Amino acid sequence: MLVKWEGIVIRTTDYGESNKVVTLYTREHGKIGVMARGAKKPKSRLAAVSQLFTHGFFLCKTGPGTGMADLSQGDILESYRELRQDLTRTAYAAYMAELTDRLSVEREANPFVFHLLALTLRFLDEGKDPEILCRIFESKMLMVAGIRPHLHNCTRCSREQEPYAFSVTQGGLLCPSCLTSDPYAITVAPAAWKLLRLFQLFDLERLGEIEVKPATRSQLKHVLHRFMDEHLDLRLKSRSFLDQLEKLAPS
Repeated sequence: MLVKWEGIVIRTTDYGESNKVVTLYTREHGKIGVMARGAKKPKSRLAAVSQLFTHGFFLCKTGPGTGMADLSQGDILESYRELRQDLTRTAYAAYMAELTDRLSVEREANPFVFHLLALTLRFLDEGKDPEILCRIFESKMLMVAGIRPHLHNCTRCSREQEPYAFSVTQGGLLCPSCLTSDPYAITVAPAAWKLLRLFQLFDLERLGEIEVKPATRSQLKHVLHRFMDEHLDLRLKSRSFLDQLEKLAPS
């Protein structure tokens, strides 16, 4: 049976001499793996549509049971050419694609995640700030995973009392009265935790230009990554590559 899915390529794996296993995040069915036979051949009609980040319509042949579908053809909607020509933006896109892959269950539809990924890739392609886009994407994917940081008041006593610190182990802000409950709590500036709270709540469609100071950027990354490392069992190669790029970037 032939089926047509709208999807984004979030992972590709070589299979044999000429084939690829292509992992799509589809609007209709969430994460799905398909076999792209001959896609590694230079003149294959599947070569372009099976590239990482490609957004398109994918015509697939499915059989009985739950076996992997064969990709028959594809129509590209977005190839994100500008994104691909910039190493930093490509690295951020690869990280967000891998994060989507690792936090998604096979064949579990989530139109919000599909729209979030498509919109983020579009903004990356248009040249919007990749670091801030990444922090927003991480914040929203943590919500999808059901483990978002508690950023509205003290996670221990529920009081609204500044200055807050951030407890990785307790999952959110701590007021001064509860600070002794975690000796390893991170000192966090108001600008950082308020931005993290905003990232959880606001509609990405409305994204404009966000000016964020270097010190605040550093805190956003530190808090989110410490939280993710504590509460998610993930070791992402793409994140390690991003960290290396950051070390090589001119100060």
